[in-house]
Amino acid sequence: MTISLFDATVPNYLQILDASIHVLERGQQHCTEHGIDLQGIVETRLFDDMLPFRFQIHSIAHHSGGALDALQNGLFEPPARRSGDDYAALQALLVTTRDRIAGLSPADVNARSGAEVVFRVGEFQRSFTAENFVMSFSMPNFHFHAATAYDILRMKGVPLGKRDFMGRMRAQK
Repeated sequence: MTISLFDATVPNYLQILDASIHVLERGQQHCTEHGIDLQGIVETRLFDDMLPFRFQIHSIAHHSGGALDALQNGLFEPPARRSGDDYAALQALLVTTRDRIAGLSPADVNARSGAEVVFRVGEFQRSFTAENFVMSFSMPNFHFHAATAYDILRMKGVPLGKRDFMGRMRAQK
């Protein structure tokens, strides 16, 4: 059985994006019920040398929607650092990213199978095939940032479990 670039990306991104949207909804509900400042969550870090919750959410969007953009145009660069987003804006970013990805067709994504994707940060560049870019770089980053956002909310007491993180699996009936 052959798995297309679309099959390896879009359903997986959508599963975790939907789960992350749910996790943020649960976080909002918990914080509202317990008088926890949502803006404080936005700036929370697991450790001092890690980037805050808002960066984790931006990275979830960038390593899914941005990765699929890179398959189209052949270039992936870090997004400009953003600050000032509140919790609601982060939730909206994930919803917008999910909706945009859900609108892609297999032809949109598979058109660049085997093509070069360049990861560039400043003067540093690394070339990948589209498949290797997604599977060895962007997908691991996507999952790392989704797990880190989940962990920050768990650290703040949000009652979440593994099923919340995994979302709806695509199992046979």
